[in-house]
Amino acid sequence: MCEIIRLSGPEDYAETEQLAREAFWNVYRPGCMEHLVLRRLRSSPDFIPELDYVIEENGRLAAQIVYARCRVVGEGNVSRNAALFGPVSVLPELQGRGYGSRLISYTLEKAKELGFPAVLITGAPAYYSRFGFVSAARYGIRLAGAPKDEECPYFMIMALDEERARQLEGVWVEPEAYHVTDEEVELFDRQFPPKRKEKRPGQLDG
Repeated sequence: MCEIIRLSGPEDYAETEQLAREAFWNVYRPGCMEHLVLRRLRSSPDFIPELDYVIEENGRLAAQIVYARCRVVGEGNVSRNAALFGPVSVLPELQGRGYGSRLISYTLEKAKELGFPAVLITGAPAYYSRFGFVSAARYGIRLAGAPKDEECPYFMIMALDEERARQLEGVWVEPEAYHVTDEEVELFDRQFPPKRKEKRPGQLDG
């Protein structure tokens, strides 16, 4: 098996969108929205092309990850930058082989080299704690609309520079590219081969 981790470029965009669609189809909702988020992010000013990576296995793309800039707004409306990642996609037939973990670990180091103070995400604590993510509440960072004294365990931070991460106290502002509507997803999905949407146990939506 020949496996490489490399930067993604425009020539990979269509394939990574298809990869994301396959990876997330019917997982969190009937159909998925991650492939549109990926498209939107790459045309957003928040996109970080230096952290857009893929794993290529024997000449085909097996997994992808993308990063964007986000903001934490503190007292006095002071805004400080951090990073977030997602979607992270692995082809369904290759899931469970560590591709996602390797991409996350590799790109977190790259994010540190690029000088980001921290990476903020929403995700499963049981999974992301293995990389060093902890509750963002420990750093005084909360989701918009959440009470100051309420901890959201799934809202997590990985400090890349401890001193600067401690200065991020405030409200997390997610990039607009992550906010897509059902109508937008439906229209975008027409560009792809038809797939059956299904309601399944455990979905968050639908």
